[in-house]
Amino acid sequence: MILEIDDQLQLKKLEKTDAEVIFRTIDNQREYLGKWLPFVALTKKLADTQAFVDTVVKASEEKSEYVFTILKNSEFVGLIGFNGTDKSNQKTEIGYWLSEAYQKQGIMTKSVAKICEFAFQELQLNRIQIKCAVGNHSSSKIPQRLGFTLEGIQREGERLTGNVFTDLQIYSKLKSDD
Repeated sequence: MILEIDDQLQLKKLEKTDAEVIFRTIDNQREYLGKWLPFVALTKKLADTQAFVDTVVKASEEKSEYVFTILKNSEFVGLIGFNGTDKSNQKTEIGYWLSEAYQKQGIMTKSVAKICEFAFQELQLNRIQIKCAVGNHSSSKIPQRLGFTLEGIQREGERLTGNVFTDLQIYSKLKSDD
C-alpha cells in the first residue's frame, strides 16, 4: 500500500525488507534520534529492527497497526504510523520520526496530514492523538500547524534514554474538526 503525498513524497506500508535501511538510519544517527526517542538505545543490532518490523508485518488482524516508511524521491527518510489503535472507540495515536538531513522541509507535516486523512476517511476513525515531549519543539510544531488541540500535559509520561522522565504534550484532532 502506498499513500501518495506529492510528486516527491510517499508513505509506503512497512515491509520486512525495510528493516535494514531503518536500522542503518538509526545506527548512523543515534545521538540525534536518541535525544527524544527511547527505542534508539534499545536498537543495538539489525535483529532488533527486524524484530520490530516482524511484529508489525506479522500482527494478527485485530492487533495490526498501519506503519509506513516515509520516502522522498524513493529514498527512506523516516517512519510514521499508528499505535494503540482502539477500533471500538475509533481512535489512535500517531508516532513519527525523521532523519536529521530531512528536517525543516515540511516532510513530516505533510506526512502527518496524509496519515490523518487516511485515518479519518479510509479507516473511519474519530480521534487522533499525538504526544510530544515537552521541549521537542520540532515535533510539537507539527500538530500545531495541522490544527490539533493541545489538551494538556501528561506529567513524566515517557522515560527517555538515561532513565530521565519527561512530560508529554497531548494533542488531539477529531474527525469533526476538519
